[in-house]
Amino acid sequence: MAFDTVKKVLVVDDSAFMRKLITDMLSKHPLLEVVGIARNGKDAVEKVIKLRPDVVTMDIEMPLLNGLEALKQIMEQQPTPVVMLSSTTDIGAENTLTAMDYGAVDFVAKPGGSISLNLREVEQEIVDKVVAATKVKISNLVKQPITGEEERGKKKFPINGTMIGSYSSLLRKVDSTQVKKISKAQQTFVIIGTSTGGPRALQEVLTRLPSDINAPILIVQHMPPRFTKSLAQRLNGLCDIRVKEAEDGEPILKGVAYIAPGGKHLKFEKCTAGFCVRLDDSEPPRMGHRPSVDVLLESAASNRELQYIAAIMTGMGQDGTKGMQQLQAACKTITIAESEKTSVVYGMPKAIVEAGLADKVVDVQNIAATITEILHS
Repeated sequence: MAFDTVKKVLVVDDSAFMRKLITDMLSKHPLLEVVGIARNGKDAVEKVIKLRPDVVTMDIEMPLLNGLEALKQIMEQQPTPVVMLSSTTDIGAENTLTAMDYGAVDFVAKPGGSISLNLREVEQEIVDKVVAATKVKISNLVKQPITGEEERGKKKFPINGTMIGSYSSLLRKVDSTQVKKISKAQQTFVIIGTSTGGPRALQEVLTRLPSDINAPILIVQHMPPRFTKSLAQRLNGLCDIRVKEAEDGEPILKGVAYIAPGGKHLKFEKCTAGFCVRLDDSEPPRMGHRPSVDVLLESAASNRELQYIAAIMTGMGQDGTKGMQQLQAACKTITIAESEKTSVVYGMPKAIVEAGLADKVVDVQNIAATITEILHS
């Protein structure tokens, strides 16, 4: 930490009270310096170009130019990591997902209204996400045009491909000569865990899965309540498979992706209909997260008659590593880690690779093809 450089932050909010509060929070951190404030989206775009901050905090609801339009212009003119501050209403959740699509790194849900007097409840979350945002790769936030060969269903990616790049030293633990296989006689579940950068990563993966995929998909995306429902609805409109927010007690069906609701751990167990969802809001958060990837993987490990394809994608921290250790020890499991090349934040997948748990390291746009290939191998 002592050798890290101080990062410049621009705080954008139409409320003077909120600007002061956020500035005070961020200024306490030794590696953050608030170099400017902006009171609306138009002011924000101008100051991003003038001050060239390392990260921006942006309110969504502002006059002259709202946060979404300002974000869009910033990503077009001067791509910069942006952390959005959003209300927890249904409209706020939908706007937040639009912001993720435009290239925002992450968001913080305000615990109050637009002028959130109790914002200090999420002070640590704001600081942590701003610090994390200073470390992301801008190239992974800016949408790249899809080439002809990358159109859905047109390109197959070999599951034994060798990954190279700046992170090659980490991949020495991935033994590409020993190819794990799953049994066609045994039922397979797909599990996906992700956090920062996850909404866009999930869109990349789920929109490429075929409607007749021979497995259900269980997903943990670190998000608060309301936001996971909006995410599921948005993805359902884009995908060939069905995507929904998981409901307690419902049967788990092939060709359906179940997203853990914010504020509840996602588990599952055997029932008369085969396997059914179990949601748990009584077990405490793990490493600050509920839902937690670890909890889902531990639940999977208790269902030993199943086999698994598990993908850990972009996100801060190490959620998923301990659970993956348990799952691999208990059940036949093929583990995919998203590559550093495409991860917005190479934390969760990096932890999987460094623990020697990754069977395959794959760019995000190739994960769906890898899953499909494994299922049909």
